[in-house]
Amino acid sequence: MTEVSLSYAVADPPATTAPALWWDYLALLKPRVMSLVVFTGLTGLVCADTPMNPILAAVAVLCIAVGAGASGALNMAYDQDIDAIMRRTRGRPVAAGRIGRGDAAAFGFVLAGFSVMLMGLAVNYLAAALLLFTIVFYALVYTVWLKRSTPQNIVIGGASGALPPVIGWAAATGHTPLNAWLLFAIIFLWTPPHFWALALNSGGDYEKAGVPMMPVVKGAKFTRLQILLYTLVLAPVAVLPAFTGLGGVAYFAVSVAGGAGFLFLAARLWRSQAGEAALPGPDGLYSVKPGAKQGRDLFAYSILYLSALFAALLIEHSVKAFS
Repeated sequence: MTEVSLSYAVADPPATTAPALWWDYLALLKPRVMSLVVFTGLTGLVCADTPMNPILAAVAVLCIAVGAGASGALNMAYDQDIDAIMRRTRGRPVAAGRIGRGDAAAFGFVLAGFSVMLMGLAVNYLAAALLLFTIVFYALVYTVWLKRSTPQNIVIGGASGALPPVIGWAAATGHTPLNAWLLFAIIFLWTPPHFWALALNSGGDYEKAGVPMMPVVKGAKFTRLQILLYTLVLAPVAVLPAFTGLGGVAYFAVSVAGGAGFLFLAARLWRSQAGEAALPGPDGLYSVKPGAKQGRDLFAYSILYLSALFAALLIEHSVKAFS
């Protein structure tokens, strides 16, 4: 195993090129990430099987969405220096100079305060406390500390992305039983193989930016093994809801078939040369070098897999509520 030393590069703060437009502030919220957060949070709320006023349910989901957006804005404000170096992130509004770091941070703080206070006043204080913890953990613990200090950044930091279904469950019931934390566990275990599969093809960018991502510090071979090991744990854990009363027959079928596909792709990736620096090929942001396609395939499949799991739960519990 080869340890790689990191030389931290710092980008000069970009000059603001033009007044920010409304879609720049929308981009600060990381809408693609927010959509997954909203979907898993809504699933947790529905899976609680507790009658809830539709308006309050909508408010709870709105608060989860706004809290996720606040986390994204605070993340971009702090990460301007490294975002400006990496091809995948240099077009972000703060990194590109369309929004100042102070403005992005202020926007994030306002959204965070609004979402937590509204959740507490309109729904319940447990859901508000969990939402506050999620924002603080992502913006402070992950962004400020973990991301720049350890190759386990995405593992530990993944806790923030795994909490939305627990928040949704707490919003509906005022407590968080084992099944809510089982949803947390599925997302928590899913995050490393999902993210590392993409990071394998972006190791050079992370190294230039001084981010100690797993492929940079431990190498591609070690990262591929970790992806396989996490998948070996994730696949059986994702089947457990079918045995705890949380998931039904449809969920069982989706989790078994989906898990088998995930294991197949993870094993194929493990045997590949994905992420190896010596591989020749194009160097564009979305180009795929020979031998690296397996990482892209697993990354794309992982999104479909998680979406299918939560969609199965959402459909089963929705049918149950209206039957």
